[in-house]
Amino acid sequence: MKIYNERTYNENTPKKYRPNVAAVILSSAYPKECKFFIAHRLDIKGAWQFPQGGIDEGESPRVALLRELKEEIGTDDVEIISECPHWIQYDFPRSMAKKMYVGFAGQRQKYFLVRLKNEAEINLQTAIPEFDQYTFVDAHELFERVTYFKKEVYKQVLGHFKKEGYL
Repeated sequence: MKIYNERTYNENTPKKYRPNVAAVILSSAYPKECKFFIAHRLDIKGAWQFPQGGIDEGESPRVALLRELKEEIGTDDVEIISECPHWIQYDFPRSMAKKMYVGFAGQRQKYFLVRLKNEAEINLQTAIPEFDQYTFVDAHELFERVTYFKKEVYKQVLGHFKKEGYL
């Protein structure tokens, strides 16, 4: 991970956002039961979130999604239910500036709603682990646990999928 610092970005610099994909993962019991997968980051104490990651040059968001899932949770054995049609962006909080990416003010994300297949096996001990634990939670607990600077984004995303009739 690259380091963000005040020398590479300041308020007079046009904001750049890192292209990113994120997965709202539902348990294999969906649609009978609606439980969301969240994982605890290794590098930020107390930070729970959906799996997400950068889009490589020339890579489509769908291909990036499956690659990131394999890299972060050890499986891409999912069914894509829906894709949020618009990109959602957020700024990195200043308090976490040293943990962020050089030259980027935040991330611009494409969200996918996916369901784990019955045979999917989650394994956080990947080549470069990003998470140390995971759980499935309902929407109420999700918002109690997720890191503060992602709550508004998650509300937008889940609101979209709810409006579309998936949640």
